[in-house]
Amino acid sequence: MARVFILRYVIIIDMDANEIRQKFLDFEVSKGHKPIAPAPLVLEGDPTTLFTGSGMQPLLPYLLGKEHPLGTRLTDSQPSLRLQDIEDVGDPRHTTVFEMLGNWSLGDYFKEEQIRNFFEFLTSVVGLDPSNIYVTCFIGNEKYGIPKDTEAAEIWQKVFKEAGVEAKIAEIGSAKEGDKRGIKPGERIFFYDDHENWWSRGGGCETTPIGDPCGPDSEVFYDFGEDKQDVEKYGLSHPASDGARFMEIGNQVFMQYRRNEDGTFSELEKKNVDFGGGLERIAAAAIGSFDVFKISLMKPIIDKLEEISGKSYDNNTDEMRVIADHIRGAYLLAAQGLTPSNKAHGYAMRRLVRRAILRALDLGIASNFLAEIIPIAASNYADLPDSILTHREMALEVLLKEENSFRKTLNNGLRELKKLTRNHKILDGRDIFMLQDTYGFPMELSVEECYREGIELSENYRTEFDEALKEQRERSQTASKGMFKGGLEDHGEQTVKYHTATHLLLAALQKLISNDACQKGSNITADRVRFDFNLDHKMTPEEIGKVEDQVNEWIKADLPVVFDEYDKSYARDTLKAHGQFWDKYPDILKVYTIGDFDKPVSREVCGGPHVEHTGVLGHFKIVKEESSAAGIRRIKAVLE
Repeated sequence: MARVFILRYVIIIDMDANEIRQKFLDFEVSKGHKPIAPAPLVLEGDPTTLFTGSGMQPLLPYLLGKEHPLGTRLTDSQPSLRLQDIEDVGDPRHTTVFEMLGNWSLGDYFKEEQIRNFFEFLTSVVGLDPSNIYVTCFIGNEKYGIPKDTEAAEIWQKVFKEAGVEAKIAEIGSAKEGDKRGIKPGERIFFYDDHENWWSRGGGCETTPIGDPCGPDSEVFYDFGEDKQDVEKYGLSHPASDGARFMEIGNQVFMQYRRNEDGTFSELEKKNVDFGGGLERIAAAAIGSFDVFKISLMKPIIDKLEEISGKSYDNNTDEMRVIADHIRGAYLLAAQGLTPSNKAHGYAMRRLVRRAILRALDLGIASNFLAEIIPIAASNYADLPDSILTHREMALEVLLKEENSFRKTLNNGLRELKKLTRNHKILDGRDIFMLQDTYGFPMELSVEECYREGIELSENYRTEFDEALKEQRERSQTASKGMFKGGLEDHGEQTVKYHTATHLLLAALQKLISNDACQKGSNITADRVRFDFNLDHKMTPEEIGKVEDQVNEWIKADLPVVFDEYDKSYARDTLKAHGQFWDKYPDILKVYTIGDFDKPVSREVCGGPHVEHTGVLGHFKIVKEESSAAGIRRIKAVLE
């Protein structure tokens, strides 16, 4: 029986995700918004990212001032893919694939209408209980003269009061302070600092790029109950906690400021609203489950996995969550015409498929199974427009081909296992590690196969395996102390800027001074960069000037700085990434690209961190060029 609370608020039981998507678009159209087609997951001509990673990404030019042909009120539902969270998939709320419900006001309405509309959608349309909704606002920044967003907080207070819900305001500050303080009776609106409630392309107030629009945001959370909070692990519960009590279901960004040339902030004449709501998370709230894998877009996949494997979801949540997430992501990519490969986008797609197959093996699914799963994913996304899913009919064929290919890879590992045991009946942990490291044959499969074939392993194989794994990690860490971390003293904002500038410096040296120039050492602090490289002569003043000018030209061009992880051989042989420790690098490594992806200014193996675009670096100046050792020169440079 549906619950009724305060007249118009009615809980709608089991509304599925496709219904929520359509009801959101219908609701926004009723408020005067024009629907726009979602962008494809792979954005053509955008070198800054592999995939569309947020609902606002395709709208960024219009938020920065360009006029949209459909007017000032827009709405859409944007499928997105972020591989940054791939290792976190397995918990109840992290996914690589998600869909963002979005609406935008481009110089039209502002805070009051946005807040009221979203609250109305959540309560009157989706049917969420207002007493389970909590919100956050920006506490302000005294250093930059940005006031507390009392306007948004007061609007929220009025909205909650009209719904009959007490809404006291709490000033928290940082999330860590919230972990200590928790929530006091009646509190519903929480003020946090710019780590939680400020939006800019550069992050917080301090790192907001010069000239960019920016502003406070107001995040909306759903409360699944105080009993969901692990206090020992996460501290007391509050909206910005990492605990399981609260889940963010939407964020309203109020772009009302611009950062000036002198670093200060001033109000924009034309203010924008950028709203994004997670479809999967709103759907989870609608069914009262903190586990997003129980919503309609994923539960049918998990039900089929239970049927195929004969195992329960409750006892195999990690494996089934990874498979459900990765396979639907791979399907969406295949349905947009992408194929698995060893190149950027295709490599990411291949990684999703193969991780899913390995997790299926953990469930005891040893034979091909995608033919039973892909049609379910296709059915779940039948409501998405053909404008982005242009190759639906080819998706199954593409993914089955990749499944067969990976099975062959695993079979190669099995053959090597049999070779190792042909002349003796004992397999040690280092042999098992070699099979996993070289052939991608997981340790669990080696152990299972040994038991099946009567090959002796019981006593120290696991210890030996762990030792081999530890040694590999130590080798990687040794390499990372030089090339990966770039000799950084810390990870502060200025140090990160110098780290990025070092990449530009090396690229300029290779372009203008010597094609063979390589880093031979570096030390980076918040005050300067010291960079050693190979060269057989002292640089002339003219050469120094040319290098300075080139670096500053690239800085002025405000080039994007992006990274992704690649197979080592692909990074070296295909991408032609610059690196010096190829024999010591791990099989999967991080590569940073500056500039156009196909014709980059710089592409290096590096562990980061870096700025997101070069325009924030400032003016680059070489203050000293000297000898460091025979055939090695040293440059000291600063950013002014």
